Amino acid sequence: MKFYNINYSEEKKNFSQALKKGLGQKQGLFFPINIPKLNNKTIKNILKLNFVDKSNYIISLFLNKKEILLDELKIQITKAFNFPILLNLIDKNLACLELFHGPTLAFKDFGVRFMAQMLNFFNKKKKIVILTATSGDTGAAVAHAFYKMKNIEVIILYPYKKISILQEKLFCTLGKNIKTIAITGNFDDCQKLIKQVFNDKELKKLLYLNSANSINISRLIAQICYYFEAFSQIPLNQRKNKIVFSVPSGNFGNLTAGLIAKTMGLPIHKFIAATNINDTIPRFLKKGNWNPKKTIPTLSNAMDVSIPNNWPRIIEIFKKNNWNLKKLESYSITDKQTTNTIINFYNKYKYILEPHSAVSFCALKKQILKRDTFNVFLGTAHPAKFQNYIYNTLHKKILLPNILTNCIEKKNLSYKLSNNFSYLKKFLIHNYVI
Repeated sequence: MKFYNINYSEEKKNFSQALKKGLGQKQGLFFPINIPKLNNKTIKNILKLNFVDKSNYIISLFLNKKEILLDELKIQITKAFNFPILLNLIDKNLACLELFHGPTLAFKDFGVRFMAQMLNFFNKKKKIVILTATSGDTGAAVAHAFYKMKNIEVIILYPYKKISILQEKLFCTLGKNIKTIAITGNFDDCQKLIKQVFNDKELKKLLYLNSANSINISRLIAQICYYFEAFSQIPLNQRKNKIVFSVPSGNFGNLTAGLIAKTMGLPIHKFIAATNINDTIPRFLKKGNWNPKKTIPTLSNAMDVSIPNNWPRIIEIFKKNNWNLKKLESYSITDKQTTNTIINFYNKYKYILEPHSAVSFCALKKQILKRDTFNVFLGTAHPAKFQNYIYNTLHKKILLPNILTNCIEKKNLSYKLSNNFSYLKKFLIHNYVI
């Protein structure tokens, strides 16, 4: 399997090369030349497998067998996916795909832990500097996935005072090979700084750079797997209905992976892209004008993105499949709607949503009234990460999982930098150039 650069199609890489390079020339994203197509019999057999074996089969389709043997790939996947995934049946035609049972209580654990294992496997000698940005959950997943790995240094940028204290504590207290930098700006500013680093000729010569953001193709491939797992957990008597997934969307990597799963043949009827009031995509799909606005902080902070990095990949999927992009449903949900959804959902189902899953469900509500659908909304973060907000909203106290109680008293080791590329460049040269 080869991957080509969307912005520069002449650049083609195998999996390990695309994994290590992260971003291609002209800041292009890598994308599979051919997405594997599976027939109904093959999909039926895949759905019978446990999650690790299921993932091993799916991921192997995107790798060259000369790069890694199937048995060795399974070892890496077993290390990465060592936590449960649960499709929680809320009502007869409604379920939450709980993706927050990993080490950092967020769906990002899937993609980042797989990337870490594979990068560690393929990198034998060079010292890699991983530079990534987070709007909430990615930082913790990256930090814990790469923590104490040899020859890998991690720098995580995040917007100063724009993520929750518990989210910050999860990844800013580790130290060792993990450095965290609070940028006086928003998440889009952090992403822009990272793109400037990857575009800087001097830094590219001095450092062996990579990124663990969802721009890295390895993360997307890992995320494809849990759509197959979700489908395998749907009750048999519901699989004859139209399967609808509502995906909370910020950088749009999660939705991209789902669309790839559908392209492979997984019988998903449609996807709904749920955003908060940072609504670049819903407006674009409705009016056809690309007009990103300044990012606004919201309750669903991990989705506070106005320029989603993965959107070019979604455009590519629709183009390759000859699908009509206008048929992609996308809705923007306000903070008021988010809070009301959490209250009403708890009153009806006695199930606690956090802001991201609430946005996802709110965008899905109209679908559950249809008799011929089975509806899945993605739960991407554990409610405990929003303990104070949930208490103020529902007057319910959520017990913190051990991973949060263990870090809450630890010292924040973050640096603070202005939103200025020259400052970041000096920081990188001072800390990582020998």
